[in-house]
Amino acid sequence: MAWFRRSGEEVGVREGRIRMPEGLWIKCDGCKEIIYKVELERSLQVCPKCNFHFRVGSRQRLEWLLDPESFEEHDANLRSLDPLGFKDSKPYPDRLRQAVKATGMKDALLSGLGTIGGHPVSIGAMEFGFMGGSMASVVGEKVTRCAERALERRFPLILLSCSGGARMQEGALSLMQMAKTSAALARLAKARVPYISVLCDPTTGGVTASYAMLGDILIAEPKALIGFAGPRVIQDTIRQELPPGFQRAEFLLEHGFLDMIVERRRLRETLIALLGFFAADGQPNA
Repeated sequence: MAWFRRSGEEVGVREGRIRMPEGLWIKCDGCKEIIYKVELERSLQVCPKCNFHFRVGSRQRLEWLLDPESFEEHDANLRSLDPLGFKDSKPYPDRLRQAVKATGMKDALLSGLGTIGGHPVSIGAMEFGFMGGSMASVVGEKVTRCAERALERRFPLILLSCSGGARMQEGALSLMQMAKTSAALARLAKARVPYISVLCDPTTGGVTASYAMLGDILIAEPKALIGFAGPRVIQDTIRQELPPGFQRAEFLLEHGFLDMIVERRRLRETLIALLGFFAADGQPNA
C-alpha cells in the first residue's frame, strides 16, 4: 500500500522498490555515475563529478557565450538541396526533413552577429544534431558568409565546431567547401581580422581539415575528439596500436596543435579576455 497519493499517482514503496518520476537523472558517459539533471544544467552540462563535457546544441552554446539579447541570426533560411539525387537507405531529402524536424534548424550551422562582454563578433556554432553536424554546401556558404561579415565590419570571427566532417550525400560539392571556407579565412587573415576557433567533441573529417584548424587561436573543450580520420580507422590502416589519448584535446595540446584547453564554464571569460587583447593590440573590432 502506498504511503500517500499525489495527483492520483502513487508515491512510495511498491514491491520493495521506490517509484520515482522519470527523466530526473542521467548517467554520465565519463564516470558512469548517476547525476541529477537539475545539477547538470546548473553546471552547463558538465559532469560535477568527473568534468565530462556533455554534447550540447548550437543555440545553447551561443546562449551561454553571448551577451543577453545581443544575437542577430543571419542566413537562417538557407537550406540544402539534393544536387546528386542521393539515396542510401533513405533519400537525402527525407534525411534533411528529419533533421529539420529534430533540430528546428534548416541546416547544421547557426550563425550571425552578437556581442561577448560588449565586444562585437561574427559567430557561428555547428549543430551536431543536424546529420552529425556534417558540412555540406549550406554549411560552407554560411561559414564563408560569417567570415565575410567579419571582414566587412572588422569584427573578430568565432566559430564553434562540432562535426563528423563532410556530408557524403553531397559528394564533391561538400568537399569543395573545404577550399571555399579556407579561402575566405585567408582573406580575413590578410586583413588582420582575428579568428578564434573553438573545437568541441567531436571535430573531425573535412571540418578539421579546413576552417576548424585555421584559427589565430585554437581552443578545445576537455577530452574533445579532434582529427581527420577516426582513431579506429587509423589503427586499422597502419596496423599499429595508437598512443593513449590519441586525437583527444590533451594529446593535441601536448604535441603543439592547440593553444589551450578551456572548460565550458570558463569559455566565455576566456573569449572576453582574448577579444580585449585583440582590441588593445590595435585590431579594430567595433
